[in-house]
Amino acid sequence: MELKVIGYWGAYPEAESATSCYLLEQDGFKVVIDLGSGALSRLQQYVTVDEIDAVVLSHFHHDHVADLGSFQYACLVQQQLKNIQGHIPIYAADDNETDFNQLNHVATKGKGYQAGKDLNIGPLTFSFQKTKHPKTCYAMRVTNGEKTFVYTADTAFFPELAGFAKGADLLVAESSFYKGMDGAKAGHMTGEECGKLARDASVGALWLTHLPHFGEHDDLVNESQSLYNGSVTLAYEGLTWRSKG
Repeated sequence: MELKVIGYWGAYPEAESATSCYLLEQDGFKVVIDLGSGALSRLQQYVTVDEIDAVVLSHFHHDHVADLGSFQYACLVQQQLKNIQGHIPIYAADDNETDFNQLNHVATKGKGYQAGKDLNIGPLTFSFQKTKHPKTCYAMRVTNGEKTFVYTADTAFFPELAGFAKGADLLVAESSFYKGMDGAKAGHMTGEECGKLARDASVGALWLTHLPHFGEHDDLVNESQSLYNGSVTLAYEGLTWRSKG
């Protein structure tokens, strides 16, 4: 199993980069997690559109889905060129009909997921936990049966999230604010809270993502390391985790 960071900014992409997007691969099966602003362009540095087997969305804020329409048009073109057969599945929570219906297109098909129910996508198993965020959002736990990573998506800190992430080999946690700031009101975490989450969940390593456009990002790492003794890495495009399972 291989996970690669494509986009890592919160809110909007800075030059030559993207907001939330991750490329996941297992046995040649490729899944894109979130499709934020600028993601489709950056994604094609690593994979062609017709190689993407599925997309999974955490929620419908623009910095996680802004390139959805572009992806659908790209799939349509590839369908017309006979490079894609049928519809590419796009998985998301179906609790908001208006949002969910955006997923249905000539070349894509929306498929719902629910918290508490495992979902098999290709050779991978996904499970979902509703987070604390103004827009309904879901964290994801993904396993190939041997190794596991957890993506918090957007969320304020809450104790149950540690249970969801318990024992993961890798935790990809959003870190939008710095120690002493009130991230909970906006539905986001500080670097310190990411460290607490990683510590309480006893994860193997921590990546900080959904980064802010202010302050010194190294401070986020220091805050996390004040509570968590494992490896802490700031997300950047191309950052890759490869499991041995």
